[in-house]
Amino acid sequence: MLSKSIKKLVEYGIKTELIPECERIYTTNLLLELFKEDEYEDVVIEDEETNLEEILKELLDEACARGIIEDSIVYRDLFDTKIMNCLVPRPAQVQETFAKKYEVSPKEATNYYYKLSQDSDYIRRYRVCKDRKWKVESPYGEIDITINLSKPEKDPKAIAAAKNSKSSSYPKCQLCVENEGYAGRVNHPARENHRIMPITINDSAWGFQYSPYVYYNEHCIVFNGQHTPMKIEKQTFIKLFDFVKLFPHYFLGSNADLPIVGGSILSHDHFQGGNYTFAMAKAPIEETFSVKGFEDVEAGIVHWPLSVIRLRGKDETRLIELGAHILDKWRGYTDESAFVYANTDGEPHNTITPIARKVGDTYELDLALRNNITTEEHPLGVYHPHAQWHNIKKENIGLIEVMGLAVLPARLKEELEILADYIVEGKDISSNEKIEKHKKWVETFLSKYSEITKENVMDILQEEVGIVFTHVLEDAGVYKCTEEGRESFRKFISVL
Repeated sequence: MLSKSIKKLVEYGIKTELIPECERIYTTNLLLELFKEDEYEDVVIEDEETNLEEILKELLDEACARGIIEDSIVYRDLFDTKIMNCLVPRPAQVQETFAKKYEVSPKEATNYYYKLSQDSDYIRRYRVCKDRKWKVESPYGEIDITINLSKPEKDPKAIAAAKNSKSSSYPKCQLCVENEGYAGRVNHPARENHRIMPITINDSAWGFQYSPYVYYNEHCIVFNGQHTPMKIEKQTFIKLFDFVKLFPHYFLGSNADLPIVGGSILSHDHFQGGNYTFAMAKAPIEETFSVKGFEDVEAGIVHWPLSVIRLRGKDETRLIELGAHILDKWRGYTDESAFVYANTDGEPHNTITPIARKVGDTYELDLALRNNITTEEHPLGVYHPHAQWHNIKKENIGLIEVMGLAVLPARLKEELEILADYIVEGKDISSNEKIEKHKKWVETFLSKYSEITKENVMDILQEEVGIVFTHVLEDAGVYKCTEEGRESFRKFISVL
């Protein structure tokens, strides 16, 4: 019954404070119009009937039955966003509330905004909770693993519709400010329930929002108000620290600005941050050094599989200056004996993945040295996951992975489940095309375990996946964690 489903959604809105009691009738009428319904019966509902996932399913089923939308995941996602927009306050109202909360404290403001982003269904809690997450001990500390399941796969109808739809350059990409309130289309997600916080960093207009796929606590995205390409430069470090000064309980980092070692969207300048402490941030400095002219800045090599320099100090401007100096030196640095080339045939290879944070009253800037050179042996990148690990991780190592969180493809959930059964039952892994790629990998660790049972097989597989990810991070390190690698690292530091 449509009236009951609408009543439940309105109650949900009031309960979560998306809407005040005085907007009950107004919101009800917005929803009736959406369903092209003129009649409404005020029915009694129970408190436990305000589960958002169940309510939206009822409303989407009704929309399909009425022929308002096609029954497919893409069209349902477009329409449930339109439904939720009936409950979400207008941008000006959200920004005003955020500003008032910020006057109390930055944390108060982000708590409000993060809750709103979830209550509004911009972050779909009921999908995110399906992601598989676990931790694994490594020689570098406890690393995080997640198999991302919150991004829905498109169905064939939607894929066909996307091919046949006319191309559009509005919004230019999914990070543009024009996404706020955008209805979406089959090849671009709906963002009608999306609200962006405008902020100023480096004297320019930027946007602050949360990732709809939250890989970790309060996973946020900070993006340029203009659609402009990623670029790592001195101004990047200024922007990172401007944000950290605004929200000192958050870290903020940037993907590198070159293919292979960069992130998924290099066409729009953006950062990622949040309220989470990654393994890399906990990793100690294993060797200190100082740079002439910057003796007041603590500097050292971090005990981490990637090649990371950490700068520490009370004055962030000094970290910015030294960071820019290191970046400039690294851009032009070549050491053939360590297979580090600044460029080949005019193509640049050296860049940096930077991360800024505040620890107590001290600022920190981590600089992960990156290089995207390719060879015949490693066509996807020398400092990229090597082919032997591609059964687990083939994708680029971006900012989140650099810090110690493996974001693994959704296919692995099913593959690990099938693999678990085959291992316990002693079946031939190569006989199943879905998991045959894992055969060599499994053979490398089976003998380590005296007994593998139905009860412990998944724990073993998760442990081994963590070990693979550790190797993947080691592959991405320009200078390896060996005496020879450290000597080459020191050679670079000597030119600073």
